[in-house]
Amino acid sequence: MVYTVLRSKLFEISKFTLVFMQQSVLMTTCLRATSSQEGLPLLKSQFNGVSCPKYKRCRSFTRYGRPSEKAPKISPQQATTILQANEKMYEVIKPGSVLKSIDWNQLASNNPLEDSIAIAKLCDNRSYLLGVFDGHGGPACARVLAKRLLSYIAASLPSQHVSSLLLEQMTPTTEFRPEIESLYAYEFNQYHASVSYLRDTLSNDESQCSINSTERALVTAFDAMDQQLSEEALAFLLGPEMGDILQRVPRWDWKPWWGDAFPSRDKVLQLSTLSTAMSGSVATVAHISSNNLVLANTGDCQAVLGYLSEDGSWGARKLGKEHTSENASEVERLYGEHPPNERDTVLRMDRLLGQLMPLRAFGDFRFKWPRHVLEKWVIPILGESALPSHYKTPPYLSARPEIIKHTLSPRDKFVVIASDGLWDLLSPTQVVRLVGEHMSGRVALGPLTLPPGDVTLEEINNMLQQRREGLSKRPLDTNAATHLIRHALASTETGLDPDRLSELLSLPDDVVRLFRDDITIIVAYFDTDYLLKSLPQTNQE
Repeated sequence: MVYTVLRSKLFEISKFTLVFMQQSVLMTTCLRATSSQEGLPLLKSQFNGVSCPKYKRCRSFTRYGRPSEKAPKISPQQATTILQANEKMYEVIKPGSVLKSIDWNQLASNNPLEDSIAIAKLCDNRSYLLGVFDGHGGPACARVLAKRLLSYIAASLPSQHVSSLLLEQMTPTTEFRPEIESLYAYEFNQYHASVSYLRDTLSNDESQCSINSTERALVTAFDAMDQQLSEEALAFLLGPEMGDILQRVPRWDWKPWWGDAFPSRDKVLQLSTLSTAMSGSVATVAHISSNNLVLANTGDCQAVLGYLSEDGSWGARKLGKEHTSENASEVERLYGEHPPNERDTVLRMDRLLGQLMPLRAFGDFRFKWPRHVLEKWVIPILGESALPSHYKTPPYLSARPEIIKHTLSPRDKFVVIASDGLWDLLSPTQVVRLVGEHMSGRVALGPLTLPPGDVTLEEINNMLQQRREGLSKRPLDTNAATHLIRHALASTETGLDPDRLSELLSLPDDVVRLFRDDITIIVAYFDTDYLLKSLPQTNQE
């Protein structure tokens, strides 16, 4: 078994494919937009009307105007149905894992939802990858990452046994007639491009290309993913002309793979592909193995660790900082990558070149491609506004992640990874407190069960006291991610307001985006007993 990917449920797969939304999908890009909601083309008029694909959100619900046509208010029961529609839970049954269970959920603001989730269990059944991807300018880029990025990371981490298994499974065993290969040349080349990175990584001799740390594996996979998305978009758009472009851009480490497979492309498909390439996504991926948590963050998603202090109170530890203009070190990094005479233009109105809020992101290639590429091939299709003002020394944007490492202790109870739709409404401290209270309150939702074996009266008394405390905090939702979404929308100074929740969930699509963003949350619980056993013998409590 290679590894397991979670989307709407847990799947076990024997082939090296990526499962996404209950569909087994070959390792192909989704940059080519379709006629469905998964990738609607961004037309020239639409593009000109977008000032920034990721603008600041309202952080309060206190001031807003009513829509022109008042939507019917839903009932509290209907509100709960909406909140729980996308919730999922997974319990780790096999012993010897640092994770005990995982809750996740999503609530859309955009239509279609621009966030994506990917969760993978590695082949050792003890290591996990958890990813949240917050798209902007459309859902396409985030969906590509959810389908492919964890596979790139997994290929950078395997043991020798897994390497051999993957190489064997990636060897083509099916032959197609020439006319079929010609008809689907684009799709075949996309697949081979994705697999080429995996094969190169797995085939390299350890002495020549050793990824001997999780940190380096995450950085390598993030960089390779973004580079390949760029290559695929340009190759599909420009075909054989691509080789000439690459020769004129020596600062980029291009590895052309498309050969002569691209005849002149249909203009509608070119528009769809290019418009989709202009979308982007931020990402946060956590690798959890044994008592080690390694986080890779690109953009403004956040991860927060919840732990119990010695006095029994809950504490919140932010894992890294958002890559926005509010991060002073990130601003200095950006200034240092461009000439001093661009200091007044590279960051304007707290946005990259006055337009993009996150200072690191996947996609968004109009902030990365050389100026002559944008002028010759992008502007004629999307218009002058596709070229940002003061565009002098690209690339201005990078997908390279910041790496944060943390050694888990028995006091660490869970980690919350979420898109900024949650953090716009709740602080890390509030989130940790809510999940902590939910942990004790969730116990009261089910019947009292005694552990197997002999139980003392003192142990039973302690269980009853914990249950009494849990009854006072009994939540409405068994899923912690749903619990957070409910409180993010309906919390007031006096508690939850069902009317407020119903009103906010009744807003029509063209209004709701004014008050909140898409919300995507993963809550992963740690196994305290496992972490106790992982301590040195002298430190065990």
